[in-house]
Amino acid sequence: MLYWLMKHVFLGPLLRLFFRPEVEGGENIPADGGAILASNHLAVADSFFLPLMLRRRVTFPAKLEYFTQPGLKGRFKKWFFTGMGQIPIDRSGGAAAQAALDTGIRLLREGHLLGIYPEGTRSPDGRLYKGKTGLARMVLEARVKVIPVAMFDTDKANPIGSKMWKPHKIRIKIGKPMDFSRYEGLAGDRFVERSITDEIMYALMELSGQEYVDIYAAKAKELLAAQANGEAAEVPAQQRRRTAADADRIPETEAG
Repeated sequence: MLYWLMKHVFLGPLLRLFFRPEVEGGENIPADGGAILASNHLAVADSFFLPLMLRRRVTFPAKLEYFTQPGLKGRFKKWFFTGMGQIPIDRSGGAAAQAALDTGIRLLREGHLLGIYPEGTRSPDGRLYKGKTGLARMVLEARVKVIPVAMFDTDKANPIGSKMWKPHKIRIKIGKPMDFSRYEGLAGDRFVERSITDEIMYALMELSGQEYVDIYAAKAKELLAAQANGEAAEVPAQQRRRTAADADRIPETEAG
């Protein structure tokens, strides 16, 4: 109930008024059943506008800290993020990472629409970064399709580090579902999981028009922080674009 009240009564009307969001390709979202929405990640606002513009409820994994902060502010955050359809995920590594994957797989098997940011964190500079393979593991274990989603200009409405949002038109482009059933039974094969992830990132690159960089966004943030501190560090330029054919051929496995 809280999710729908936030979407249609409290927050949604204000977002529509000030940001005039529009979506292209909404017909690519299945009417029911589990599926993954794999999106680029430019700003915190991404997790607000995508659920707002879709008829189905979208569930996003969110870092545990959003739900565990003490005090009145912490209780408000927990209430708010729960209302926005987000679930707490412990990202501290090891067993926590596996628990996060297991939660995602369970939700998909229950028929939920799960929003995932393959980059793992917001892009520090608007470019598209290497995807993490946990996404592929969920695809193979839950046997669901992936729907690529490109967010546009959320970083202008909600710049990194900003406390107040700025009115700016938001666009969302949804691509056609991607079927990876050809890899059925190969969950756990790191070459297969890397290939699936790269194919998804290639689709996001084409959909969003972003420049692609073949390192993780978290590493890029470290390099940019080092630059800010006067250290010799440089984020690589755009890497060679992989083709769909490249992503479909995997050495040393049965896939491809």
